[in-house]
Amino acid sequence: MMISGRCAACKNQRRRCPSDCIFSPYFPANDPQRFASVHKIYGGSNVGKMLQQIPPYLREQTANSLYFEAQCRIQDPVYGCVGIISKLYEQIHNTEIELAQIQTQITCHKLQLLHPNNAETNFNLLPTAEAQSNFQIPPESNNPPHFQWPNQVPWFN
Repeated sequence: MMISGRCAACKNQRRRCPSDCIFSPYFPANDPQRFASVHKIYGGSNVGKMLQQIPPYLREQTANSLYFEAQCRIQDPVYGCVGIISKLYEQIHNTEIELAQIQTQITCHKLQLLHPNNAETNFNLLPTAEAQSNFQIPPESNNPPHFQWPNQVPWFN
């Protein structure tokens, strides 16, 4: 006999869903794939232990994070979330370089406007200017990229 009202975790594990089930608020019966993904990566018992160790007001965020991280790991078994973070840091790095180049170009144009008759000064430096960035991205190679945390990330150190 199937018991109605079971959460996705209890359905997945083929057990009764107690009234104080740690999973039911975060893994509803109408979204079985949510628990299946988390179960596949972390295991149901481990997820239950993690949720029990977290204060109740943080459990929803924890379950959402576990689901997101599980989805990332399923889509990219090698890098998971770190692959996304690495790509975002690369985009930040490229944007910083582009911004520095544009700022250099603006400064050069302003200097040309201030000194239009100065023949000795060539302020068109953009092609030779090297922009500086706080992020260290390894040069591209045939090997997959390895993510490294930059030293300037205050919340990581």
